[in-house]
Amino acid sequence: MIVLGRIVAPFGVQGWVRIHPFGDDPLSWRKMPQWWLAPADDVPDEAWRPMTLTGCRAHGKGLAAAFAEAADRNAAEALDGWYIGAPREALPATGADEYYWHDLIGLAVENEAGEALGTVSGLLSTGVHDVLQVQDGEAERLIPFVAAYVQEVDPAARRIRVSWEKDW
Repeated sequence: MIVLGRIVAPFGVQGWVRIHPFGDDPLSWRKMPQWWLAPADDVPDEAWRPMTLTGCRAHGKGLAAAFAEAADRNAAEALDGWYIGAPREALPATGADEYYWHDLIGLAVENEAGEALGTVSGLLSTGVHDVLQVQDGEAERLIPFVAAYVQEVDPAARRIRVSWEKDW
């Protein structure tokens, strides 16, 4: 499962929930008639509960969504804090030079000189741009995921090439 976001609060009295998305195009999720929910992001795939999407719209910087299985506010309150996910094959296709965060985690990072800088362990959304968390043993590098620093992302080769020095 790929974690897409998290339910942060109930919304209204008809079972709607507010969602904090982990990505920049959450409205594309409306194309998926079924979403999967789990109380934690690290549960086995079979623990995710399928939910039928009945409504989805932008709400501030996030989303508001409704599920057939959560018909009232009490049901929505029970989902507070749950994660939203989907199997990779259910997600909308990405455009050129677009990636799901999940696709980047685990890729090796090297600089222009070919020096290994570590492996992507996660990403952070700072509001301005995303940041790669690159783990190199006990050390962690934070590299902005912007064109000025990221020169090439090659998922097939499991590598990201960056304009970043080893001692930065």
